[in-house]
Amino acid sequence: MPHWIFATHNPHKAQEIAELLRGIHDVVSLAQMGYNEPIPETGATLEENARIKADWIWERFGIPVFADDTGLEVDALQGAPGVHSARYAGEPADDQRNRERLLEAMAGVPEGQRGARFRTVICLRDADGARFVEGSCSGTIAHEPRGAGGFGYDPIFVPDDASAAGQTFAQLAPHQKNALSHRGRAIQSMLAHFLD
Repeated sequence: MPHWIFATHNPHKAQEIAELLRGIHDVVSLAQMGYNEPIPETGATLEENARIKADWIWERFGIPVFADDTGLEVDALQGAPGVHSARYAGEPADDQRNRERLLEAMAGVPEGQRGARFRTVICLRDADGARFVEGSCSGTIAHEPRGAGGFGYDPIFVPDDASAAGQTFAQLAPHQKNALSHRGRAIQSMLAHFLD
């Protein structure tokens, strides 16, 4: 199986990717590589940030790498927090503070106007250059957190898919979330187009 690095310091993302690719491709995280240096995320778009991270690790290791950047785009907030999702409440990045800030921003927004989507862009980088895939998942923002699973905005994001039955990502089992999620869809696209 090919050996790829997944360029993330986020242990939750690393675990999701490991589950999605188990038995298909040999992927190691930055922690498994012993690399703990921060990677700058100075891009203005998800695509730019994914490319920065993938290039950064490729230049240091010369091993095929892929990196993702994910944003939650909320209709009522004109697409915010978007590329700033991980640090929406400021530094240091904190999932709970980000959720609280988003729910404050959405206070008073009625049902029917709480639409949102998660969007993940993956950049693959190897000797052939950079290639991109994308995955998205539409849904709505709940009025309060529900569920103990997942991470980030999962407790307040309800996917539109009927199989979720109105549950947030945080209420779904990991295999259910992976089947519906933006990251799961991006990984499936990556496998179909570049890693088959």
